Amino acid sequence: MKFLCLICAETLMEWMPESAQAQHYDEYRAFTETIRASGQLVSVNRLLPPDAAVTVRVRNGRVSTTDGPFAETKEHLGGYYVIEAKDIDEAIRIAARIPGAKIGCVELRPIAEDEATVRAIGTGGSGTRSGI
Repeated sequence: MKFLCLICAETLMEWMPESAQAQHYDEYRAFTETIRASGQLVSVNRLLPPDAAVTVRVRNGRVSTTDGPFAETKEHLGGYYVIEAKDIDEAIRIAARIPGAKIGCVELRPIAEDEATVRAIGTGGSGTRSGI
């Protein structure tokens, strides 16, 4: 099974003192190397802060955009991992080792790989649409 680990924190990398940033990057590097070596890593990336975001809405065929995230919150989405785990219990054990869980939280969401989803978005479980 694949799971999305959404990493949220009140303090993003850009807002940390340089020494704390360096330590946090080292922790992420070590964790990422470990799950890559185990074969459990599918995808990973860090996101830029909310002020770089744009929220897109379509209403009655009209596109509107607003700067930043759609909701005010203390914790900001800072990055994600897509992992492979045999079940939710194993996914929880992996998510608990993500460094951001110590200063924020990790939301763990199973990725839909049912037949209807695969037919609708053409992922074949890979997360990318074939032919694009």
